Amino acid sequence: MVSQDKYQVRTDLAVEAKDMYVEQEKTDRDVIEGVKTRDSQVGNIKITEVEVDEQGSEQIGKSPGSYRTIYSEAIKRQDTALQEETAQVIAKQLLELMEKNQIDTEASGLIVGLGNRQVTPDALGPLAVEQVLVTSHLFQHEPQYVQDGYRKVAIMSPGVLGVTGIETSDVIEGVIAKYKPDFVVAIDALASRSIERVNATIQLSDTGIHPGSGVGNKRKELTKQSLGIPVFAIGVPTVVDAVTITSDAIDYVLKHIMKEWKEKDKPSKSLAPPGLTFGNQSLADEDLPSTEEREKIFGMIGVLNEQEKRALMQEVLTPLGHNLMVTPKEIDGYMKDMAHLIAAAINAAMHKNVTIENFAAFTR
Repeated sequence: MVSQDKYQVRTDLAVEAKDMYVEQEKTDRDVIEGVKTRDSQVGNIKITEVEVDEQGSEQIGKSPGSYRTIYSEAIKRQDTALQEETAQVIAKQLLELMEKNQIDTEASGLIVGLGNRQVTPDALGPLAVEQVLVTSHLFQHEPQYVQDGYRKVAIMSPGVLGVTGIETSDVIEGVIAKYKPDFVVAIDALASRSIERVNATIQLSDTGIHPGSGVGNKRKELTKQSLGIPVFAIGVPTVVDAVTITSDAIDYVLKHIMKEWKEKDKPSKSLAPPGLTFGNQSLADEDLPSTEEREKIFGMIGVLNEQEKRALMQEVLTPLGHNLMVTPKEIDGYMKDMAHLIAAAINAAMHKNVTIENFAAFTR
């Protein structure tokens, strides 16, 4: 049997951490002690809310607090209308988290873009803050020109330790000590254990963030406990590791074979991940063969459960140096559009006078 002791799937998403716990413990997703979930749909946008208390934190390995996961293919589809709809949902969810943490409408905010501007999958934070509406200097130097409906907002992009030589958290703490904002919103790239979620999932939380987690290089945490003020995090998974891709590929092949067998009288169609459609082809969980059928196709590998399968891939790929962090080839365009979308949502959440209706007017 493949050993799983040394292998933990890398994910920064609370919904995935919950699912991993369900798989490992073979329990029901709705009966995890200390973890409450609620799914909802707003137009074309799927939202999963995960509330984690101290007991739940020990179960799934995520900090206690609220997590809002928004699933939207607006960026992948390059659908402007869907991007606008997604931005509206993000803005609403961020406002709800702020209200839950008793952030006043007049409170000042510091928007922090985490990540390395020179590494495309890690550049989401710096790209997004470039488009955030900055007003703090106006309140200080030209208050007579500031209308109602705006709050004090400042931005910063502290860079990464490997470039600046300074710990990211130290830079942010220094700015907070001088600027004295009432809250922080941190934007960062994350890692996922699912190909489907890359550039299609936005996670908001009131639990803070670990800079560098998206590229497997966690630094000192940015939380209310470490900074002394509420920290809201907005993260988008931009990378997966080769273990995830390989494991998912096995499932895709099995589903594809089974679907082709069921539709053997129809012309063969191209392979597509579940939930995605290319042409007329899509694959879903119900397309997965039974255990006996999987064993016939892939032998021993076909009957491994999800954790065993990923552990096997880890054992094989890591010694060879092949467990790479991978990002889509379209990542340049994805990052530009995602940064624009998140900045528009933040602008609308920070300032009552800024609406998503003028989404296209924001400078790209």
